Amino acid sequence: PDTLLETPLRGCGSPPVHPDTLLNIYMTDLGNLGATFDPFADAAGGDASTVVNKDYVHIRVQQRNGRKSLTTVQGIPEKFGKSKILKALKKSYCCNGCVVEDSELGEVIQLQGDQRKNVSDFLTESKIVKKELIKIHGF
Repeated sequence: PDTLLETPLRGCGSPPVHPDTLLNIYMTDLGNLGATFDPFADAAGGDASTVVNKDYVHIRVQQRNGRKSLTTVQGIPEKFGKSKILKALKKSYCCNGCVVEDSELGEVIQLQGDQRKNVSDFLTESKIVKKELIKIHGF
């Protein structure tokens, strides 16, 4: 009886368990973490190995301090001038902003305030990006 746990878990009334079986119960196999699995692949008509790469435009809001916030826009196609888009956004929605060069994300437009809805409407109305390719993040 030295190899068995003498006292079962309190309150569950289970019989004594061998320590090796405890390892098998609580340890999981981590070998499948590297593989990608798409649960919606059947609905899209493809298989799990097919990767659909859409160029989404991500609109995010970041809280600065107090009530102040910052809206960032990334993923606008290269054929459009980001400085001209920024100039039109600043004029239309009375806010300040700039274009920031990021090593990973490329050029990112930053605007003062929570301008997520305004930017989304502007990009779809001026036919820069289709509505289904816009992802709005935050809060």
